[in-house]
Amino acid sequence: MKEGIHPNYREVVFVDQSNGFQFVTRSTVQTKESIEIDGKTMPLVKLETTSESHPFYTGTQKSVDNLGGRVEKFRNKFAHLKK
Repeated sequence: MKEGIHPNYREVVFVDQSNGFQFVTRSTVQTKESIEIDGKTMPLVKLETTSESHPFYTGTQKSVDNLGGRVEKFRNKFAHLKK
């Protein structure tokens, strides 16, 4: 392996601001804030959305039925051509 070309990974705390969920992972992200967890000071990254709060991952995503509305618009638009 070449020396000096690999990133410097360290433990970083990511916090979901919408629900307060925290997780620790290794990252190279540069931060200005830090947080103390279990007596250990680690860099802190604040996120607006994570897999804990995003609708796609939580299953709270709403499916909008646009197809039904489009079909009705089409039928209404061309109803006069029906024999």
